[in-house]
Amino acid sequence: MKQLTTTAARIMFAVPFLVFGIMHFMQGSQMAGYVPSFIPGGVFWVYLVGLALIAAAVSIIIQKKAKLACLLLAILLMIFVLTIHIPGLINDNPSAMGMMLKDFALSGAALFFSGSFSD
Repeated sequence: MKQLTTTAARIMFAVPFLVFGIMHFMQGSQMAGYVPSFIPGGVFWVYLVGLALIAAAVSIIIQKKAKLACLLLAILLMIFVLTIHIPGLINDNPSAMGMMLKDFALSGAALFFSGSFSD
């Protein structure tokens, strides 16, 4: 039973990141506005993040370099918290608090999952 639940949890955790990554490619130009203005490159970063999310999801699902993928995913999510969501809170963006808490919680979950992989 433990194997079944941990496998289900791992896949349930990874699949949304796969979808988010695909969405970065499908809606790159719309998402470019989320890139902080002090970072040059705009849509390039949206596509790079999309690729990173897809790579992390695949790595977690197939359990190859999953520990590293989860650690890097946690760092990426905390970068979102620091560079997108906190400035959004400061600028009175009404959705910033929810998005910040979501990414903060997912970062914690990624750190938790990283401890479950042996590679």
